[in-house]
Amino acid sequence: QVQLVESGGGLVQPGGSLRLSCAASRIIFSIYTMGWYRQVPGKQRELVARITSSGATNYADSEKGRFTISRDNAKNTVYLQMNSLKPEDTAVYYCNAQNRRWTSGTLKDYDYWGQGTQVTVSS
Repeated sequence: QVQLVESGGGLVQPGGSLRLSCAASRIIFSIYTMGWYRQVPGKQRELVARITSSGATNYADSEKGRFTISRDNAKNTVYLQMNSLKPEDTAVYYCNAQNRRWTSGTLKDYDYWGQGTQVTVSS
């Protein structure tokens, strides 16, 4: 069974930094696009940042310049460095793994989620 385990969340003051980690197991990590999403109560889950298997990245506009996504394929881990945190960054942050490939003659989508880690930005 695929597992994505997030860590690194917590309480931080505005302007502070956190680094989230997501350790993956039971997948061929290097072929997956890895992403970080976040969700607040009553709202849809939204993309924060994504990194492809080749290392290309994209970010939501509100995170550009403040957040950095990276991956270490040797450790099966994806990171999200978050700087200059704002109260509106408060959310549950989820790790996601996506891949589309041919399996037994069928094109299949593989999509996995972690359990989430709470990030609270407050003074």
